[in-house]
Amino acid sequence: MPGENLSRDEARERAALLSVDGYEVFLDVRSAVGEPESGSGGGEPRTFRSVTTVRFRCAEPGAASFADLIAPSVTAVSLNGRDLDPGAVFDGTRILLEDLAADNELVVDAQCAYSRTGEGLHRFVDPEDGEVYLYTQYEPADSRRVFANFEQPDLKAPFRFEVRAPEEWVAWSNGIGELSDGVWRFAETKPISTYITTILAGPYHYVTDSYSRTFADGTTLEIPLGAMCRKGLAPYFDSDDVFLVTKQGLDFFHDHFDYPYPFGKYDQAFVPEYNLGAMENPGLVTFREEFIFRGKVTQAAYERRANVVLHEMAHMWFGDLVTMEWWDDLWLKESFADFMGAFSLVEATRFTNGWVTFANNRKAWAYRADQLPSTHPVTADIRDLEDAKLNFDGITYAKGASVLKQLVAYVGPEAFLEGARRYFKRHAYGNTRLGDLLSVLEETSGRDMASWSRAWLQTAGVNSLTPAVLLSADGLITELAVIQEAAESHPELRPHRVAVGLYRRSPGGELERYARAEVDVDGPRTVVGELVGSEAPDLVLVNDDDLTYCKIRFDEGSLATLRAHLGEITDPLARALCWSALWNLTRDALMPARDFVDLVLRFAGRESDIGVLQMLHAWAGTALTHYAAPDWRATGERLLAEGALKELRLAEPGSQHQLTWARFLAAVASSEADLQLLQGLLEGTAKIDGLEVDQELRWAFLEPLTSHGVADEKALAAELARDDTASGKRHQVRCLAARPSAAVKAQAWAQVVESDALSNALVEATISGFVQGSQRELLAPYADKYFAVIERIWADRSIQIGMDVVRGLFPSLQDSPETLAATDAWLTAHADAAPALRRLVLESRDDLARALRAQACDGAAAR
Repeated sequence: MPGENLSRDEARERAALLSVDGYEVFLDVRSAVGEPESGSGGGEPRTFRSVTTVRFRCAEPGAASFADLIAPSVTAVSLNGRDLDPGAVFDGTRILLEDLAADNELVVDAQCAYSRTGEGLHRFVDPEDGEVYLYTQYEPADSRRVFANFEQPDLKAPFRFEVRAPEEWVAWSNGIGELSDGVWRFAETKPISTYITTILAGPYHYVTDSYSRTFADGTTLEIPLGAMCRKGLAPYFDSDDVFLVTKQGLDFFHDHFDYPYPFGKYDQAFVPEYNLGAMENPGLVTFREEFIFRGKVTQAAYERRANVVLHEMAHMWFGDLVTMEWWDDLWLKESFADFMGAFSLVEATRFTNGWVTFANNRKAWAYRADQLPSTHPVTADIRDLEDAKLNFDGITYAKGASVLKQLVAYVGPEAFLEGARRYFKRHAYGNTRLGDLLSVLEETSGRDMASWSRAWLQTAGVNSLTPAVLLSADGLITELAVIQEAAESHPELRPHRVAVGLYRRSPGGELERYARAEVDVDGPRTVVGELVGSEAPDLVLVNDDDLTYCKIRFDEGSLATLRAHLGEITDPLARALCWSALWNLTRDALMPARDFVDLVLRFAGRESDIGVLQMLHAWAGTALTHYAAPDWRATGERLLAEGALKELRLAEPGSQHQLTWARFLAAVASSEADLQLLQGLLEGTAKIDGLEVDQELRWAFLEPLTSHGVADEKALAAELARDDTASGKRHQVRCLAARPSAAVKAQAWAQVVESDALSNALVEATISGFVQGSQRELLAPYADKYFAVIERIWADRSIQIGMDVVRGLFPSLQDSPETLAATDAWLTAHADAAPALRRLVLESRDDLARALRAQACDGAAAR
């Protein structure tokens, strides 16, 4: 990615010099359809015309600066009516602007490239009907691939977009559009950052609705609602449910934020080959189209979609209305959106167990990220755009949201929300830093936010909290203390507002809470005086109700109770917290992987929360593949497959639990009998009452059949003929790469590493199929090849593809000290490699070292 980076220092210097008054952008995307124009063959990209007029002021007339543009060619540049030589001022990524006046007008006429990596203006051809669809994705800095601009979040401005598209198409942008003389003209936006502008165009299926809100002063807010997807997905598009959650969210945020939605309409587009979950473009939010379900899914999938809808909606205020000054304070929008997404999900929708999912799923992402060598404070040190791209991580999102949940427990929900209301009104359409938020929270809560911020936002690492219980001779608690510890690498001990719950078994066998106390944990040891005199518990749960962000540990008695009675905890949140804590013990090599697998086999079948069950399946798979001793893997795989089949047959016919166990069976099946069952379910010669083998489940069964050599290329071709869609193509590509053949692996490697012909979605699918836990020997030759190519990949490919390849192809299945040594050797020899590339390799190295420690722990359990 040479020349494309932008440093924080450069951005600050430019922001001090320039103020932007407005943009007018014209895009001609008629070239998206038909054959490329003559002269654009020979590997040259397909392009579109982009004409940008930007008006801006300069604080120091006579000074020089630059505009950003990544484009194959520039036709013309004029500054204040003076024509500039594109060859002299444009270097492929920047346009030099010299001798600026106090007031300036820059006009840039360029040929920009359509994207196949999901960065910039992405062009997708639907294999089902040949239709072409366009959409944009910019964060953190890819709008410069579409039009010339000043690409940094603190140079906000109003935008006017115009789009000339093929006659049969419709175009959309942030503002409401009208078609006039063959051109779509869109209403001017409020002042927003470049990275949240957007364009969509194509023959999208589009449905509409509306939202109305009458305020206390009698005024009414009308918001036109729209939702769209590819025509091929229209039969599956449950737009009514999307609109329901949208309206519930708009009600919730208007109830709590006291600031009317400021961006006019609210469209939501579900688009193909999308790299992210979603993007908060004001007035036109984009989502990955996998949120439209082609087959039967569980309630967890609908909950996940609703959470993302609400997360993006929260961004309309946190991020779009008020935006961070630079990517250091990315958390100012992402942590808040993650927290408010879960908060509104629980308070405003049917998904009232959303905090269970947050505790079990979202925080697992944070715990992993916070123990990597690349962990960072929630307020990060972002030196440049490459740093920024990698900081859309579990710290910025899930840890930040967890910290905010702790803050709400610390200051109270009303003080927190009142702080948010003042923050919006004080900084509307502006940019902020950490101190701007802390000042309003200090006003509303009366708390010392500076010390809280130093502990929670400006230091890295996760603390562990362990109960220490002393009992009297007659079985009463004489002392209960909470012991706080920190890793040597990040020794900070923090203030925690926690609930400590005491649980015991009832006469009926249920494990239920009978006492609870909230306490402020501060320092290495905190006594919970309120629980002195309570009857002896079977289980002590520190961080009951999940108020703080920590790793929960157990005393010996509590751990013994969980080993025997985990499935008998009646409260779903408490049960999820215990599962999460046990998984952390496994990851930390404090519990053998085979013990965790045993707990899943004995208790997962009783799990009522479908999202937790799916997480347990994922964890069990990771335990088997990465954390189990190599000589126990075959046994573990057999036990998990037997357990999955048992639970599949016991599950209520047609239930979401039945579907979840069927998918898990496919994930762990390896024996001839299991593979024959999957084959029979595919062919209709075998049947499990209530299990509908729809198209998505067919592909789920085909992958293990392919990776174990039962299904061949002919079978995959026949399945693609049955499902000749974009989704079907991705599934087929993944399964093709999963075949157990050295020639297949060599071809898949070449397609990803030696060629850039595949789109981002097919790169992802190929890598997913290439890496199979049952094919360690086949993949062994690629460990050395990986280290030989990653620096070139990072230099030559877009950052998104670079991240996918460097992460996805790391030889994690070659889990040996030799691979660890090879990783260290590469890091030593490439001390000057791009920091973002080194970070990715360091993270993978840490995962590998953790796996080796866990395998040693598991192996010791057998002795």
